[in-house]
Formats: sequence, structure tokens, C-alpha cells
Amino acid sequence: MFTRRQMLQATGMGFGQLGLSKLMAKPHFEPKAKHVIFLFLNGGASQVDTFDPKPMLTKHHGKPAPTPNLKTERHTGNLLASPFSFKKYGQSGIEVSEIFSEVGSVIDEFLVIRSMHTDVPNHEPSLFQLNCGTRIPGRPSMGSWLTYGLGTENQNLPGYMVLCPGFPVVGPQLWSSAFLPSEHSGTHIPNNEKDPDKLIPWVRNQRPRPEQRKQIDLLNSLNRFHAGDPKLESSIQAMETAFRMQTEAPEIFDIAKEKPAVRERYGDTDFGRGCLMALRLVEKGVRMVQVYFGNGQPWDNHDDIMIHKKLAQQGDKAIASLIKDLKSRGLLDSTMVLVGGEFGRTPSVETSGLVNVQNGRDHNNHGFTMLLAGGGIKGGRVYGATDEFGFKAEDKPVHPHDLHATMLHQLGLDHLKLTYRYSGRDFRLTDVEGTVIPEWYT
Repeated sequence: MFTRRQMLQATGMGFGQLGLSKLMAKPHFEPKAKHVIFLFLNGGASQVDTFDPKPMLTKHHGKPAPTPNLKTERHTGNLLASPFSFKKYGQSGIEVSEIFSEVGSVIDEFLVIRSMHTDVPNHEPSLFQLNCGTRIPGRPSMGSWLTYGLGTENQNLPGYMVLCPGFPVVGPQLWSSAFLPSEHSGTHIPNNEKDPDKLIPWVRNQRPRPEQRKQIDLLNSLNRFHAGDPKLESSIQAMETAFRMQTEAPEIFDIAKEKPAVRERYGDTDFGRGCLMALRLVEKGVRMVQVYFGNGQPWDNHDDIMIHKKLAQQGDKAIASLIKDLKSRGLLDSTMVLVGGEFGRTPSVETSGLVNVQNGRDHNNHGFTMLLAGGGIKGGRVYGATDEFGFKAEDKPVHPHDLHATMLHQLGLDHLKLTYRYSGRDFRLTDVEGTVIPEWYT
């Protein structure tokens, strides 16, 4: 059975038609959301030190857990109380750690999902699960599925953009389109640069635009002899997008055009600038923007959990400012904002011989927290729970398949129908699982 895109390719309607097909893409049903911003705290932030308070940790600090510690990547010892205090915020009274007090001020906009879990306690497979729906490489990322299913509102910009100073663990595979047409891959922007010309140096062309247009038209006329080749079509689409980006991208990435007070609220950090850029990109119709907190895995604090406080100082105001500005600009209703990492951390202290200071926590895939706001998601609520020490999701456990299925639903896409035929079978973001959770939006 042909998909709409395969039909367009088979009929040889050509390059411009591929771009047109992006405009023609429609959701399966009426969407609540149009855009996604994924703020990725790569490395794995600790749930019990941020958004999942556990008084029993304080009560039993330094003592063995009543039940054996669950298996994680490294050896852990006795229970470790959070060094941070929690308080209730907003009308909802949801408890948030002192290191995220600014996020606390907007917690009524968030659904706090305290029962996330992944399959294994390692960075790479968990990163793949949160980004691509499966723990093995070679599958399309969520942003690629979104642009494949919905296209983009702004033909002068890529539909899926990824902001990171360099690369997280695994790197570009996390935003790859894999077997989907390459035009759906994420476009990486190194947001450690402040000068927009350095952010996207490849988009500048010294030749006058009319001359560039003639060059591309000549190439297109030659390429018509090979019309219908999907790889060639994707390459042509990429060149066309790069040509059009010259008119809009430099303006969007020049955050100096924002008022100084706005820039100060976000903070002069890579993550802060990334959040502000995400706001501007969504405002211009980009379908999905992903902002990684930094290179590598900054939240991977095996040695000392106090590092979380320094990291939160770079992200707390930026996240809160993004939510406030999306709301004030009328964009929060149509933009889902997801905050979290690839897993959480253990409530027990890490005692392996690989750490220098035994005041940190190991990876914990059994239970952790993610925040979700906007796009029809009902905020000011907590969904699910971990056990009394914060180790394992026990009440209403949520797998990445369920998260993706529900987010796709809010975007007007049925996760069972958003498929692509490859290598003899139909693939989808949620693989062969996933359940939409109506409680999140009703």
C-alpha cells in the first residue's frame, strides 16, 4: 500500500512537489498542539533532589534500605537524603526542590510525571528510548516522525532543529531521520556561539541571491532526468531549504534583538540562550526544537549530588522564562514543553571504586520524573508515583512509548497509524507498544 509521499515520488512529480507534500501533510484528527520543545537534561537528573520529594530518605539517611537496592549500573550503598529542601508552589501545592524555585513559580503549568521508567540503566539505550522510541540505534527520532507526519509551518526553516554546544552522548544519531527521508533529520545548531553568522556559517553565500537562484534552477533542470529517486529528492529539498534559510535564520538566531531584560531572565549560558532561541523558532513555525543542556552528560553526577545545584542555576530561570514567554505570546496552548533526561538517579549513595567522593547517585532507570506542559496538557497535577524512597515507579508507571503516544495524540497523530514501510515491515515511533494516557489532557 502506497503512502501519500510514496505516491508523489512514484508519479515522478518532482522536487517542488516534495516540498508541496510537506505543506499538504495533515494530522489524523484535530490537534491540540502544533509544536514541541524538548528541554533535555542529558546525564540523568535526580528525581529525589528535584521534583519527587521523599521524607523517608531523610528519616533513614545513612541506613540500608528496608529492601535490597534494585540493580543499577554500579554498586550503591546506604540511603542518601537529599541535601535540598522542598516546598509547595502554586495553587496546586506541588512540592519542588529549592534548586528549581523558578520552575516552582510556574509549576501550575506542568504535569509532573513521577513514574517514568526505561528498560536499562545505561545512557546510550535510554537516550535512544527517549529520543527515538527504542533502545537500539537506527530508528528515526521523534522530531523526524513529527515532520514526516505533519510537515512544517515555515518553509524557510527546517522543521526540526537541535540546539547543543557540541554533542551529547551518542550525538547526531539522536536526531537522525534514519530510514525516513533525510529531509526530516534534525538540523544541529551549536548554541554556544552568540554571533548568528557563526551559529550557521554554512547558510551564508557571497553570491547575489538571483545568481544563487539561477544555479539551483539549473541543477534542478539537470536533476529532472533522475526524478523519483528518494535520496536525490531529499538532497534537493535540503538545498532549497538552505537557500531559503538565508532570508530568515540569521534574524531568528540573533537573540540580541530581544530586550536586555529578556536576555537577562534566560541567562547568558548555552542552555539559557538555547531556550530563548527555541521560543523564537517556535514563534516562526518550526515544528520541534530540542535543547540539550550541554555536551556529554552534565547531569551524570556520580560523585557529588551537590553539582545539581550549580547545574540548576543555569537552567531554572531559563525554563521558567520559556514557559512564561510562551504563555504571554499566546504560544503555550499550541506548544508542548517536555523537560527531563534519559533516566533518574538512585536514592542510595554510589559506592563503586570509580567515584572520588561518595556523595553522588548512580543511574536509575526504574523510576524518575519528567515535566510536561502546554498543548492541551492539564497542568498543576502529579501523575504516578515511585516507592517511598524514590527507587521504582509503582503507581501508574509510564514508559517512553506511552509518553510518545500521548504527545503524538495531542499533535493530532494516531501513533498506531503514523507508520513508514521499511525493510519489509511498518515501523512507528512507539515500536509495537505504547498507550495514550487520557488523564493527562482531560
